[in-house]
Order: sequence, then structure tokens, then C-alpha cells
Amino acid sequence: MFHGISSRRRQETESLFDQYCNDKPSHQNAIDILPGWNSAFPSSTRLKAGDHALFVDPRIDWAVQQAGSIKDKKVLEIGPLEGMHTYMLNRHAPSSIDAVEANKQCFLRCLVTKEILGIDRAHFYLGDALKWLETEDRHYDLAVASGVLYHMADPGQFLSQLTRRCDQLFIWTHYFDDTAMPADDPRRQAFNGNIETRTFAGVPVRYYERHYFNANVTKEFCGGMKDRHYWMHRDDILSLIRALGFSEISITQEDPGHRGGPCFCLFAKRDSLTMQA
Repeated sequence: MFHGISSRRRQETESLFDQYCNDKPSHQNAIDILPGWNSAFPSSTRLKAGDHALFVDPRIDWAVQQAGSIKDKKVLEIGPLEGMHTYMLNRHAPSSIDAVEANKQCFLRCLVTKEILGIDRAHFYLGDALKWLETEDRHYDLAVASGVLYHMADPGQFLSQLTRRCDQLFIWTHYFDDTAMPADDPRRQAFNGNIETRTFAGVPVRYYERHYFNANVTKEFCGGMKDRHYWMHRDDILSLIRALGFSEISITQEDPGHRGGPCFCLFAKRDSLTMQA
């Protein structure tokens, strides 16, 4: 009887310490405590996480090429996800990278990535990027927002604030286009048919309402902060960015047939930089 009680108490006591890792210390342990990774790590690390090789993303290579050089430049990254694009940007030796992530689990994964890959020029901040843009008095040479715009509850406002804070802008985004995504296209199932028009910088912008259908309950979810979000029309994205003072626009890797919806990479430069060139 005595030994039985002692054994149960010992088990109860042990359970209080489950928050500790008893394995040999390793980077893999840090990855494993945050399930739901989307990104893979470089093969040289021999670490297992997600499946997408975002640490060698050609979209970011193209953005840096368009920028000319980001050495000693100030960079803002909205939605770093798990820090792999941050890693790529960091390798070009900017003076600083402010990386703003709203998803709590993604933010923690960013910190793990920073430690594992030695990202030494970035600071990660947890919170709403739009509030950062509206309240922080910082200006950047380059802003990067890959996979962000189409998750926004107010994408026009986001673009309006983002362009205030940078001289060059890179965006990868999905967009709405009736020709690329006709009414019978299954990719339109997440849209409920509601279309709003809002005006920014004198430009009427169409908002196509969309929902996640509970996709946010999975650990891999890396979408927006609200279920109701809006896609912008392709033409409206370009018109608004021009109206906001970025007339030199380049587009690449446009894919109307992308399984997630039509998309493109866009790089824009502020007009004053164009005039100085």
C-alpha cells in the first residue's frame, strides 16, 4: 500500500515538469515544440520542418535585383511567416530589417528560425502591421509584403499606409480578375459574391469579399486576422499604387492559373526616385 501511494505521487510530481525537454539539446527540439511549420530549412541544416523551400524563393531574389542593392538599407517586412524570406534578405547585409508578424505561432517560429540560421540584422515584432504603419514614425528604403495583401480586411488602407513608409515596394499577391477566374471557376467558391467599392487617393477600388471556412483552426494556418477579408481587382491594385506616388511598376511571375487564384509579383518605386535616376 505504501509503495503504491508513493508511486502515484511520484507520477503526479513528474507530470508537473512536462514543460521541460528531456532530450539532448538541439535545434530540432525547438522546431518540434511548434507544430504546423510551412517552411523547410536549408538541407545543410539537416532539420525537419515544413515542405516549402522559402529560403531560396525566386520572388525575393527578383525583388532584391529590382531594388539594385539593399546593402546598408532599411527594410520593412510585413508577414515574415517563419523567417525564411527574412533570412534571404539578411544575406544581402541591410542595415536593419523590421519584420512584423501578427500570427502568434508564426512569430515564435520566426524566433526559432532567427536563432538557427543566424539572422543578425532583423528584429521581429508581434502585432498588427497596419497599426505599426499608422503609428510608427519610421521610413524604409524597401518594404516587402509577400502573401499579405489578399489576407487583409482593408487592403486599400494597408497599401495607402505602406506606401507612406517606403521608397521601394515589393508585393506578391493574389488578385481578382473575371477573365482569369470566371464565374464557374472552383477557385471562386470562397467568395460570397459581395463586392464593395471604396475610394483611396481618389481611386475607386473594388473589394471582393472572401472567407476562410474555418481553415484557421489548423496549426498550419497563416492567413489574415479576420475571417472576412477582401481581394482587390488586378487593375485597381496597379491604379492605386500609381496614385500613391509609385509610377514605375514592374511585374513578373504572373500566374492566372495558380491553384490559389491569379497572382503576380510587383515591384514599385517612388516617383521621386525615378526622377533622380
